[in-house]
Amino acid sequence: MIDECLVVEFDVEGDDCPLANATAAATATAIAQPPQLREDGNVLLQFSTTAGDSLADVLDADDRIRYLHRSTADARDNFRCLSKHPCIVHELISAGLLVDTIRYQNGAARLTGAVVGHSVLQGVMETASETVGVQLQRVYPLHEEDDEPVARRWDLTPAQIESIECALELGYFTIPREADASDVAKALNISKSAFLERLRRAQASLFRDLFE
Repeated sequence: MIDECLVVEFDVEGDDCPLANATAAATATAIAQPPQLREDGNVLLQFSTTAGDSLADVLDADDRIRYLHRSTADARDNFRCLSKHPCIVHELISAGLLVDTIRYQNGAARLTGAVVGHSVLQGVMETASETVGVQLQRVYPLHEEDDEPVARRWDLTPAQIESIECALELGYFTIPREADASDVAKALNISKSAFLERLRRAQASLFRDLFE
């Protein structure tokens, strides 16, 4: 048995997959589960977003997308569809990357996953170096007490996670602040009150887990 598991984060630019193209065209963010590649080469996609109609319209007009289904929960749209165009992530999966989440934003993607052992990591790294548009961001060990990235450690909804990540990226938590609540809400394509409510609920959940 191999004891060592490593968390790996990649940034992906220039992927011509439908979801990357759609988030670029709609100026949107989508959080996707690992894509499932079928034997016939088609891909099953499942992702969520707050972009709503704008992203749905772009995907619906894409000839590579079939069976697009949309449902709404927690002020967030959840999509499922079949794509006739594999994405770059499948090359990394074939090399041994266990994908946890993919965050698409305006055409780019942040890919988070895990590899078991340094030999597998080497193969994933070699594949990434040969794949145009893939750049390594971080590698760090996954400790026994950690649930991330292969399972979510904190009891947060996808919408709350997206809001916190967006706030961090824009500098909402820096001192002095580089962005206010209105800036973050605009980037998320939601109202200021909706962002603040998500933030308060997320903070309450995090603090409860930390201090209990």
